[in-house]
Amino acid sequence: MNYILCLETSTDVCSVALYADDRLVDSREVHEPQAHAAKLAVFVEEVLGQSGVKPDRLAAVAVSQGPGSYTGLRIGVSTAKGLAYALNIPLIGVGTLELMASAVQGNEWLCPMIDARRMEVYCALFDEKGRMVEKPHAKVIDADSFADVLATHQIKFFGNGAMKCREVLTHPNAVFVEGLYPRAADMGKLANERFVARQFENLASFEPVYLKEFAAKKARTLI
Repeated sequence: MNYILCLETSTDVCSVALYADDRLVDSREVHEPQAHAAKLAVFVEEVLGQSGVKPDRLAAVAVSQGPGSYTGLRIGVSTAKGLAYALNIPLIGVGTLELMASAVQGNEWLCPMIDARRMEVYCALFDEKGRMVEKPHAKVIDADSFADVLATHQIKFFGNGAMKCREVLTHPNAVFVEGLYPRAADMGKLANERFVARQFENLASFEPVYLKEFAAKKARTLI
């Protein structure tokens, strides 16, 4: 039995899960902006403690590698790399949009979306068999977005970037689903597949997938 610790911090949701191969053992999750720094290490301790699994029994640590929140991804990836280094275990990277799509049931085309501010989203497109037909990219959404696919296929849009696109993507084949977001509790299958295939990341060079440069907000000048 291989225990894999999964971390997900790409959005406002911070979550941790422990898997035994592809079976969920325990998980923690909080929906709270900017809670990652305070909650992530606590959740790791709680999940391992509640499960009775000591850190030295972990076979690997998996982390959502983006795209998503710059700060959230940095916290998640740095924590995962630190654990992998300290415990001398492999690091597994899981694409955030791939993770989101893998958790959705059905035969529709899928378009997970993560908010990138204004009318821009990070998205990818998966066909009805789960094959990625458009790789993760930043996209400004307008009325013509996905028009060629929507003409012949129903697309299910979801994630924290999807709802703002509802008034723009009005084609009858555009279906919007609320309440779906990346979760560590859904990461086990993909993480275990990579573990079995020995698809591990290089600890020295592994970085989050941002897709865009980080833009710091300018402080307001008070008069």
